[in-house]
Amino acid sequence: MKNSYDFIIVGAGSSGCVLANRLSENPETSVLLVESGPDDTSPLIRMPRGIGKLLSPGNPHVWDYQVSPRGNAPKEVWLKGRAVGGSSSINGMVYVRGAPYDYDGWRNLGCTGWGWDEMGKRFVALEDHELPANEWRGKNGPLKISVHPPGNPLCEALLTAATQMGVNRVDDMNDIPAVMDGGMGYQPTTTFRGRRFSAARAFLTPVRGRKNLDVLPETEVLRIEFQGRRASGVSLRNKTGTHSVSATKEVIISAGAIQSPKLLQLSGIGPAALLGSFNIPVIVDSPNVGRNLREHRYLSTQYKVKGRSLNSSLGGLGLLRSALQYLLFSSGALTHSAHEVGGFVKTRPELTRPDAQIGIGLYSMRPGKNGIAIDPYPGLNVIGYFTRPESQGEIRIQSADPTVAPIIDANHFSAEIDRVSAVSLFHWLRCFGQQPALKSWIIEETDPGPRIKTDEDVLQNAINLGGTAFHIAGTCRMGADDAAVLDPQLRVRGVQGLRVVDTSIMPTLVSGNTNAPAMAIALRAADFILNR
Repeated sequence: MKNSYDFIIVGAGSSGCVLANRLSENPETSVLLVESGPDDTSPLIRMPRGIGKLLSPGNPHVWDYQVSPRGNAPKEVWLKGRAVGGSSSINGMVYVRGAPYDYDGWRNLGCTGWGWDEMGKRFVALEDHELPANEWRGKNGPLKISVHPPGNPLCEALLTAATQMGVNRVDDMNDIPAVMDGGMGYQPTTTFRGRRFSAARAFLTPVRGRKNLDVLPETEVLRIEFQGRRASGVSLRNKTGTHSVSATKEVIISAGAIQSPKLLQLSGIGPAALLGSFNIPVIVDSPNVGRNLREHRYLSTQYKVKGRSLNSSLGGLGLLRSALQYLLFSSGALTHSAHEVGGFVKTRPELTRPDAQIGIGLYSMRPGKNGIAIDPYPGLNVIGYFTRPESQGEIRIQSADPTVAPIIDANHFSAEIDRVSAVSLFHWLRCFGQQPALKSWIIEETDPGPRIKTDEDVLQNAINLGGTAFHIAGTCRMGADDAAVLDPQLRVRGVQGLRVVDTSIMPTLVSGNTNAPAMAIALRAADFILNR
């Protein structure tokens, strides 16, 4: 580590890895990439179903947060990646981009340069897809995209059930007709030859030998340092002590939708009253730092089935056999992503475009002594979430001490459209499980079962019928309005030399998983930074 760099990137997650790659392309430009978590050397990261061990509180590769989901509901734990690769190193590897109208919506809100005509090109540039290239599907990009292999009879029955519900079967659920009108198929994943293909593996590993790029894992950024209103560097801490490192061009925060607003607030950018209550000098009174939190809240139905589930391969002696198959051949149950089948559906007949994303896993779970346990019988898990939630939560610091976690209020189902959509989605999920194609497979619905019947039952139990999708976004939103935290080029309003680049910049949540959008956002941001 040197005392000064042109660019300092805070966070080596999905966005940070892309930025480190792009900004260090010029050998005359020096880049420091700082990551609070460990390097991505754990074999559990490369193993797709290693998520069963990685996604647990206390694991060194994750942040774990206590979150209030809504009102007086009991707090729950949210997990986000804390390692080189960020959440792309610990997530379910589901590759979904969102819909063109998501990005056109950003443009229509005044975020010039963020419409689908621009963002669609960035997704194409990302991809090395195993399916043939077309206008909106890339080939020869840095990120390997595989599609779950076909042929499992239960998966085939699930896809037939979808067609019986009026949903088209598709080869690629990211194809424009599928996201615009609905479609289900085998799940696209960020895997390659049975191994996870994270943002770190795609963008950082190939360039870590560059002499102008330094990567510092296991290093905390305590705050952004300023000279007047210009970001001049960062204060960081690791096992060698506390250091100040300067940035001659920019500091870029890519710490994720929870840590990015926290770091801004700790550094004096946020609601003045909040900062003042902790004696933090106010650089910019920016009331919306930490607000506009958006998240997908999924609902779930689980079933006991007659066979072709993965449950027997994920526990006991079956797990040992699966581990050997993975180690020897990079095949078998441990190479699967979170879902084998997925897609987009309309949960009400009057809708003109899909309002829910569905993901289906060939497993079922229950609470166990040490968290979650796989059911001892063949099972099936079908989840879905409303893709465009309007409920808005908030993140705020509760101390000037950087080691203290922020307060997170998710405020789920506070918007009427979210409640209406939760009801229609739950009924869609239940109807799906009752389709003729599944009658010879499903023995019974094990969760939630007959206790949930009416619309009121769904609303009263919505928090407990599923959980967080780990798609947190929006907490440092960009916009053309003065109330936005960032301008449309992701520069922090009120200061110079500081940007935020990650899912926190989203004005509204995209219609799907956020890992691919986080990488595409970084590609777009790199264009702004390099052409400044």
